[in-house]
Amino acid sequence: MTVDRPPTLSDIEAAAATIRPHVVRTPLIAAPILSARFGAEIWVKYETFQVTGAFKERGAVNRLASLDETERQRGVVTLSAGNHAQALACHASRLGIPATIVMPRTTPFTKVANTERFGARVVLEGASIAECREAVDALVARDGLTLVHPYDDRQVMAGQGTIALEMLDDAPDLDCLIVPIGGGGLITGIAVAAQERKPGLEIIGVQSALYPSIRVAAEGDGAAVGGDTLAEGIAVKAASPTVLDVVRERARAILTVAESDIEAAIYAYLMDQKTLAEGAGAAGLAALLAEPELVRGRRVGLVLTGGNIDPRLLSAIAVRALERDDRIVSLRIAVRDRPGELGRIATIIGAQGANILEVSHQRMLLDVPAMRATADITIETRDRAHADRVIAALEAEDMSVVRLDPVTRSEA
Repeated sequence: MTVDRPPTLSDIEAAAATIRPHVVRTPLIAAPILSARFGAEIWVKYETFQVTGAFKERGAVNRLASLDETERQRGVVTLSAGNHAQALACHASRLGIPATIVMPRTTPFTKVANTERFGARVVLEGASIAECREAVDALVARDGLTLVHPYDDRQVMAGQGTIALEMLDDAPDLDCLIVPIGGGGLITGIAVAAQERKPGLEIIGVQSALYPSIRVAAEGDGAAVGGDTLAEGIAVKAASPTVLDVVRERARAILTVAESDIEAAIYAYLMDQKTLAEGAGAAGLAALLAEPELVRGRRVGLVLTGGNIDPRLLSAIAVRALERDDRIVSLRIAVRDRPGELGRIATIIGAQGANILEVSHQRMLLDVPAMRATADITIETRDRAHADRVIAALEAEDMSVVRLDPVTRSEA
C-alpha cells in the first residue's frame, strides 16, 4: 500500500486520543548542558521511555486500533529488523492480534529473540528488506494478513505525529524541531502536526550521509545510497512520494550527517544527558554537532527517537571517545632489557597519577636493539596535558616513548 495523502491535524489529534491508554507520554526535558554548548535553548523529547525503547509504538498502536474485527482475527504482518518490529509485536500481543514479522536472514539473533519475546511469529526470509517485501506480499495474499508498514501508512504517520503535539503542549515557545528521517513517517506526522498547530515553526530533517534517500529524491543530487551505518534505524533506500511532498512543502532543510558526527552524538547523549541513544536516535544532535550555527540563539526541540543500541557498540564508542580526548592513551616504551624495568615504568606512571589499563611486553621486535625491550602500555589520564606529563617523566628516566595510534595501534 502506498499512502495517497498525508495525515491531517485532525487525524493526528484523533491518534493522540487513541494511543493515550497504550503508550507512554514521554517527557520533554530541558538540556542545559547542550544548551550552553550550542548557545541555544535545547529540549529533548525522550522517546526512549517507551516500553520497547523507541517512538515506533505510537504508529503501531494507532494502526492496530483501526483494524476491523475480521482483520484483527486474521492478524497483521510487517517487514522490519528494528524498532517497528518490536513495537508491533508488543502491542499486537497486548491487543490479542496475531502478528508476523518478516526479517532478513542476516538479522542479529538478539533482535529476533527480542521480537519473539513479545509474542510475534518471526519469519526469516531473504538477504534484504526488499526481499522481505516479497515474502510479506505472499503472506498478505495467502493468509489475508493486514500489512502494517513501518512508515508508508497514514495511520502510522498520524501516530508518530502525536510527538509534536506533546512537544508543543510542554514547550509552546519552541521555534524549531529537528527530526531524524528514515522512511519519513516520523517527519511527515511531526511536520503536519507542528506547523498546523504553530504556523511558522521550522522543521529540519536529518539523514545519515550514507542513506540520503529523501534528500536525493527531493533535490535530485544523484548521491549514492548504501553502506554500513551506526544509524541503521534510518538506513532506508527508497522515498515515499507522499513523504517527499510533505518534505518539499514543510521542511526548511534536509541535512546529512557523517558517521563521525553520529558517533559523537551518541557519546554526547551518554555523557551530557546521561541517557542511551541509538545511532538513528542521535541523528538530530549529530546535525547540531556538524552545524552548530544552525540553532544558535533559538529554542530547539530534538526528538531522541530510540535508545536500542548494542552494548558492545556503545562500549566501543565510549572507549574511542576517551582516546580522542586523551583520557585513554597508548604508549610504546623502549627500555633496557633487564629485571625490574616494568616495575620501574609502573612506578613512574603511578607517581604521575595515571592508571595502567593494559600492558604488552615485547622482546622480539626487529626494530628494537637486542639489548632493549618494548612495552606497549595503555593508560588512563585526565587530559592531554596530563598525558604529556607522564611521557615527559618516562623520558626523563632514559626511556624512549612513542604514542600509538588509537585505531591501528601502530606508531602515530
